[in-house]
Amino acid sequence: MQVESFKVFRDLVDTESFSKAAQLNFVTQSAVSQQIRSLEEKFHTPLIERSSKRFSLTREGHILYATSKEIIYAYDKLQHQISEMRNVVSGTIRLATVYSIGLHELPPYLKVFLKEYPNVHVHVEYRRSNQVYDDVLDGTRDIGLVAFPVQKKNLKIEPFLKDHLILICHPQNPLASHKEVTLDAISHQKFIGFEPDIPTRKAIDKIFKEANVSMSPSMEFDNIETVKRAVEIDAGVSIVPRATVQQEIKNGTLIAVEFKGFTIHRPLGIIYRNGRVLSPAVKRFIKTLHEHPAFSESSVKQ
Repeated sequence: MQVESFKVFRDLVDTESFSKAAQLNFVTQSAVSQQIRSLEEKFHTPLIERSSKRFSLTREGHILYATSKEIIYAYDKLQHQISEMRNVVSGTIRLATVYSIGLHELPPYLKVFLKEYPNVHVHVEYRRSNQVYDDVLDGTRDIGLVAFPVQKKNLKIEPFLKDHLILICHPQNPLASHKEVTLDAISHQKFIGFEPDIPTRKAIDKIFKEANVSMSPSMEFDNIETVKRAVEIDAGVSIVPRATVQQEIKNGTLIAVEFKGFTIHRPLGIIYRNGRVLSPAVKRFIKTLHEHPAFSESSVKQ
């Protein structure tokens, strides 16, 4: 029996989806079904409760699932140990992140990493924040980069960067002539916000609530690029990470204004699943994210 059969079964149970298990193992859904039937024939017992509307395992299926995880963990660990002994760093890193991080924070780290490890392919997928967590937890992606990271079961979080949030406005907006503004001053402006389920939006809402300042966005978008374009046409003001508007500030299409009396930071985190053995490539990539402070907020301001 091949190790791949145990991996297919483990991935099927983790995702509760034949299509996702097929995607993770680069096979068809039919091939997944065939491998499950082969396992059932090998052990002479059903592994999946086919009479149930929801995905569920038989008692024997639960035992095989636990053992499959142990087998795959040991096999992956062996492979990675041999690769590290041979100093071989290759393969594919599957990374999921939100637009603001992927487009503005990640590129310099990728450049350094790929220069040092040209045999590694990094596939970046842009997703909503909740989808990044789902992709990492179900194994579709090796690691994720998120803002305001939230601890979840079976998830490991490591700190990455801290963004500096600022107010942005059109050059002709009355606030553009100010070096600093209060939250109350912003409340009198049309506000361009992120959609309510986005972590940065939740953090901004909390700041206004704690200051007893009323704020109701006139427009809401799901990504940083659309927010910036709305402010550039003077549809309102917004609060965004400074790193995401460096080019617009340089070009003079947007004005950045600090907050009076306080600073807002947006913590970024690296997430990956507990219990999965990280490949040498993923380990080196995470190390690159930690070891290049030259790309931190302080350097972005210069």
